[in-house]
Amino acid sequence: MSPNKLGTSGDKIYEATARGRFKKEEISPVVGDFVTFEVTDEENKKAVIDKILDRSVYVKRPKLANITQIVFVVSSKDPKPDLLMLDKQLAFAEFLGIKSLIVLNKIDLDDKEEFKEIKDIYEKIGYSVIETEAKNQKGIDKLRQKLEHNMNAFAGNSGVGKSTLINGIFKRDMTLEGEISQRNKRGKNTTTSIKLYQVDVDTYIADTPGFSTFSIEEIGRKELVNYFVEFKDKVSDCEFVGCTHIKEENCGIKKAIQKGKIDLARYERFCKIDQQLKEREERRKW
Repeated sequence: MSPNKLGTSGDKIYEATARGRFKKEEISPVVGDFVTFEVTDEENKKAVIDKILDRSVYVKRPKLANITQIVFVVSSKDPKPDLLMLDKQLAFAEFLGIKSLIVLNKIDLDDKEEFKEIKDIYEKIGYSVIETEAKNQKGIDKLRQKLEHNMNAFAGNSGVGKSTLINGIFKRDMTLEGEISQRNKRGKNTTTSIKLYQVDVDTYIADTPGFSTFSIEEIGRKELVNYFVEFKDKVSDCEFVGCTHIKEENCGIKKAIQKGKIDLARYERFCKIDQQLKEREERRKW
């Protein structure tokens, strides 16, 4: 059987379980996996997964495979923009080696138009930024174009408007009928899920609530600078090999800030993330 995306065969949807041997191999199918499967009950649409194909990308938390683009949704107002979280997420996407798309939603609520400054900062770095008013359907068509030919993961804090954007893309409220697959993530007193929706033949959206709380622990503290894209080529200007870019005076990144080539606020968020990674490493020693 030719490979099919998890749970689908053409326009059919199957409820598929994994064969027992996967547990022995310490692997299990996750949202976004490409698999081969055997239909065991056509009438009731039941199937068994035979093989999980090689993954181009694997995210441990939330569990996702083969995503090619992360769509980071930031609210311009209510809640206020969480740029520290955004910078963590962008660094993580760089670490994974996949594309990033930033969506500034609820711009109609931002009377001071502070979102324009945010857009300017990240576009200068090289990221694509789209302005949207999800409730008013503004910017939805442009967003949909940016999603084409990608396995997209939607990420962002609660309340930023991810669900409203997804509903706008489909021009209807998404229900269980629209889901290709759902994987429950169990925790004490909480249940969250990752849902995968098909937009077009080769375009998918994964709604991922877990991305708002993920940890960047896979990134080593010394490597963090490599995933702030505008910092990388400034490291060669540092006076000392192994510069931490925090306490040193003759630091290439600090020189670039003074010349206006790196945004100071983004550097300050880099320092906060560095401190978090430092504290994590110190805890591990104990």
